[in-house]
Amino acid sequence: MNASIGDRLHVHGNVVGQADRQGEIIEVRGPDGDPPYVVRFDDGREALVYPGPDAVVESGEPAGGVSG
Repeated sequence: MNASIGDRLHVHGNVVGQADRQGEIIEVRGPDGDPPYVVRFDDGREALVYPGPDAVVESGEPAGGVSG
């Protein structure tokens, strides 16, 4: 799993009734985009995250490509 600052991390709930969590990657601490990541979740909390198989990284680049 590789990520860049500004990408979104989606962590799917892995227990019945547990909500999915989403947040923005604000720091990449591993080499070449590898984990761990510092993530600011949508509820405002920040955490150091080593994503598991229940996590997906979505590029933070805007849809439609490069502008300007």
